[in-house]
Amino acid sequence: MNINHDLEKYILEHSEQESDLLKELNRATNVHIYHPRMLSGHLQGRVLKMLSCMLKPENILEIGTYTGYSALCFAEGLSPQGKIHTIEINDELEDFIKQYVNQSEYKDKIILHFGDALKIIPTLNLQFDIVFIDADKCQYIDYYSVVFDKVKPNGYIIADNVLWNNKVIEDYNDTDEQTRGIIDFNNFVQNDKRVSNVIFSIRDGLMVIKKL
Repeated sequence: MNINHDLEKYILEHSEQESDLLKELNRATNVHIYHPRMLSGHLQGRVLKMLSCMLKPENILEIGTYTGYSALCFAEGLSPQGKIHTIEINDELEDFIKQYVNQSEYKDKIILHFGDALKIIPTLNLQFDIVFIDADKCQYIDYYSVVFDKVKPNGYIIADNVLWNNKVIEDYNDTDEQTRGIIDFNNFVQNDKRVSNVIFSIRDGLMVIKKL
C-alpha cells in the first residue's frame, strides 16, 4: 500500500522491532536475492507473529517460503509442541533458507519442503490451525481448495498480496494473469459461505479468512 514515508517510519518505530536474525535476513534478501519485495518485512512480519501468538497454533502450513522470513515470524507464536510446514517451489533457495533457519531458536519447529505445493499438500496427514498462502497468484484458488479440508474448524487461512499493488481495482479485462488470479480469488472467498473474511490494508493486503 502507498503510505506517507514519515507515517510508515512512525509505525515501524512504534512496533516491536525485528530480531537481529530477522534484520540480517531482511538485509541479505535485499542484497542477494531476486525480487526482494516478496519478503514479508518488518511490519508484516510482526503482524504474522502477533496472529500466531494470539492463536498459539499446533500446526501451521505456509505455501511460499521465499527466504524464510515469514516462517520464522510465525514460529515465534507456535504452541510448545507446534510445527510449521513451509513449502517452496524454488529449490535454488534451499541453502539460503537453511542458513538462516538453522541459526534460529525455532529451527526444530520449522519443517522445510521443496517442490510443487499442490502435489505436496495432499501428502501431509495433518490438520492446520493456520494456512498462509503467499505463492503463485494465478493458483490462489487452487491452493485454497486443496488446503480447505485440512484446516481445522475455526482455523484460519491468511492470504498475502490480495490488493496486488492496487491493481485489483483496475479494469479486469485489462489486467494481467496474476492480477486476475488475485481478483478471482478475492471474489471466490467473498462468496464462500463456509468462511468469514476481512482484508487488512497492511503492506500489499492481507486477507484473514476464518473457517466456520
